[in-house]
Amino acid sequence: KMDDDDDIPQLSSHTLAALQEFYLEQQQREGMKTSQGFNQYSIGSIEEDWQLSQFWYSDETALCLAKEAVLAAGKGGRIACISAPSVYQKLKEQDGEDFSVCILEYDRRFSVYGEEFIFYDYNHPLDLPENLLPHSFDIVIADPPYLSEECLQKTAETIKYLTKGKVLLCTGAVMEEQAAKHLGVKMCKFIPKHSRNLANEFRCYVNYASGLD
Repeated sequence: KMDDDDDIPQLSSHTLAALQEFYLEQQQREGMKTSQGFNQYSIGSIEEDWQLSQFWYSDETALCLAKEAVLAAGKGGRIACISAPSVYQKLKEQDGEDFSVCILEYDRRFSVYGEEFIFYDYNHPLDLPENLLPHSFDIVIADPPYLSEECLQKTAETIKYLTKGKVLLCTGAVMEEQAAKHLGVKMCKFIPKHSRNLANEFRCYVNYASGLD
């Protein structure tokens, strides 16, 4: 009887070593991504997922919105970011500033941020953990994932539940009337930019005297 093993192609020890090295490098790269992402909250560590309608802000825009949120929240303030991870990541880079922040996000990759991450699906706007008390955030920054009134209306329920009053909404220019209707926010002069150009004109809306005008 022939030895069954003869039919199985054997990799040479050289090829095997090269393959192992390749896998090791890949693992290290992945590992580096998570550790860097964890330490520096760098936007590059988690790539945009267009299937989830994710579009990151440019660095300048994310920083500008993060600084605005810190000012609006005040000393010791609490900030909630709904579907706005690039602003959250900029907030985490503001070392030594006195505020706390939560990220409500559908994309579970952001769970690397630990307890500050809250899984959020706008279809269930009030399906929130018990420790997220009503009106417990000084400002809520939200960027609803879709340009539809339904998405805005449902996200607005979450925003109104969480905020003590201040709202910073980022959405398309076409949503101006609905934003006023559901959240009482007005368009700012500041024009947010994305790291990749979007087809729809994008704007910021607030319901308080902000530094974005």
